[in-house]
Amino acid sequence: MSDTFFTASPHWRWFIILYFFVGGIAGGAFFVAALLQWFGRPDDRPVIRNGYALGFWGAVISGALLTLDLGRPLRFWHMVFQSEHFPSLAFKGWSPISFGVWGLTLFGACAFFSWYSEKGGTLAKLIAGAGGLLGFFVAGYTGVLLSVTNRPIWADTPWLGALFLASGASTGAAALMLLARRRGAPERSMRWLALFDTQALIVELVILIIFVASLWPIRQVWISFWGLLLLGVVLAGIVWPLRLHYTSAGTGFRNPAVMVLLGGFLLRVVVVFASNSIAVHHVASGGS
Repeated sequence: MSDTFFTASPHWRWFIILYFFVGGIAGGAFFVAALLQWFGRPDDRPVIRNGYALGFWGAVISGALLTLDLGRPLRFWHMVFQSEHFPSLAFKGWSPISFGVWGLTLFGACAFFSWYSEKGGTLAKLIAGAGGLLGFFVAGYTGVLLSVTNRPIWADTPWLGALFLASGASTGAAALMLLARRRGAPERSMRWLALFDTQALIVELVILIIFVASLWPIRQVWISFWGLLLLGVVLAGIVWPLRLHYTSAGTGFRNPAVMVLLGGFLLRVVVVFASNSIAVHHVASGGS
C-alpha cells in the first residue's frame, strides 16, 4: 500500500449503497429518455415516459435514502435552507455534499416536469436536455465524492466518477429494457436500448480495467473476498450480459438486463465495503 494517511472509515451501509445504485439508474434512464426525445421517433414514447418516471422516482428514493442515513434525519432540510435565515436557500460552493444535494434536487425537478409534460416543443426538449446532463451528474457524482475523501481505494484512483457514470448508463438502459416491453414499446425501441446497453457495457468494462490498473500500488487489497466479488462483477455483470446481447435474451440469469442490474449493484457493494474493510489509519512503506 502507498504511504498515505487515511481517515477513519465512514462505515457506510446499505442506505448509501442503495443511494449510489438507485441514483445511477435514475440518471442513466433519464439520459436515455432525453436522447430519444431529441433524436428518436414518436413510437419511442413508452420508453421516454418510463425513463422520465424512473428519473423522478429515483430522485425521490435517493433523497429518502440520504435522509435516512443521516444520524439526525430531521435536520436534512439544513442542506437546502439556511437554518438561521429561513427560507433563504443554502448553497455551499466548497462542499461536494451541497453540490450533490442541489444536483439531485434540480434533477428531480426536471424529471417531474418531463414526466408530467405530454406536450413536446422546444421548452420540453430543453428541460429534457438539462435533465439529461443533470442525470449524468447524479450518476457520476457519487464516484467523484468518494474520490475526494481520504480513504484507501476511493482516494487512490481518479476513475471512480467515470466508472459510476458508465455503470449508471448501463443500469439505466437495463432498467428501461425490463420496463419498456411491458408498456408497449415497439421492437425497434427495444433493439435500440439493447444496442445502447451493449455500448455502455463495453465502455464500463474498459473503465473498470483502467480503474483496477490505477490501483496497482495497493493491489494486495484485491487478494480478498472483495477481489473475488469484483471478478464476479466483471464476469456476471458485464461479460455475460454482453454475450447475451449478441445471442438472444431470456429470463432470469439469461436476461442481460437482470444481470446488468445485479452487476451494477454488486459493483457499488465492492467499492464501498472493500474500503470500509481497511481499518488502518496510516500505512507506511515497511510499517503498519
